[in-house]
Amino acid sequence: MIRAVFFDVDFTLIYPGPTFRGEGYEAFCARYGIAVDRSQFARAVAAAGPLLDGPDEAVYDAEIFVAYTRHIIEQMGGEGPMVDACAREIYAEWASCQHFELYDEVPRVLRELAARGVRVGLISNSHRCLASFQSHFDLQGLIAGAVSSSDHGFMKPHPSIFAAAMQLVDVRPADAMMVGDNVRQDVEGAPGRHAGSPPEPGRKRPPARERSREERRAGHRIARRADRQ
Repeated sequence: MIRAVFFDVDFTLIYPGPTFRGEGYEAFCARYGIAVDRSQFARAVAAAGPLLDGPDEAVYDAEIFVAYTRHIIEQMGGEGPMVDACAREIYAEWASCQHFELYDEVPRVLRELAARGVRVGLISNSHRCLASFQSHFDLQGLIAGAVSSSDHGFMKPHPSIFAAAMQLVDVRPADAMMVGDNVRQDVEGAPGRHAGSPPEPGRKRPPARERSREERRAGHRIARRADRQ
């Protein structure tokens, strides 16, 4: 019996607005006197993706995400001494909820789970404050516990972050489900049951910071699966 459902946050419950798309990166870079080609954004994100595939025992380190962002800027044609400073500002802004939108189905799914007595938890590799996330999107009272890797120390798929979240909501692995968009971090890493949308054979999943419209829709399908448990 499922007694708790844990959700990833970025690209599972929320997705980025224009600030973190090609035009947004172009605007950030312009403030630092850096010229980039916004049309190269998708290619740049794909090239930077492997930088986020660290070891399973990875400790949260902001420099991982700064390097990822810096690589995107460089792949878009950006260069010069201000690239690092620009990348750091983009990383810092990623924590601001105002730049993100909630998937339409999320409030209904979370409310229905809570109404059934299923505890809802959050497990995120982001440095976003999860208390601020709940208040910004008016989810107070629906979340039983939340753990971010920046506070916990280890990143998914390290088992300790899942263990910390389960202890927080007082549930055993056999009675918990993890819902997320990343096969390695959310599906293979979770000790309990899981729901996810792995890519089709031969098709590469877009990197974590830029999902396609199709994958954002997949996030809705994931939520519906959890809703039916």
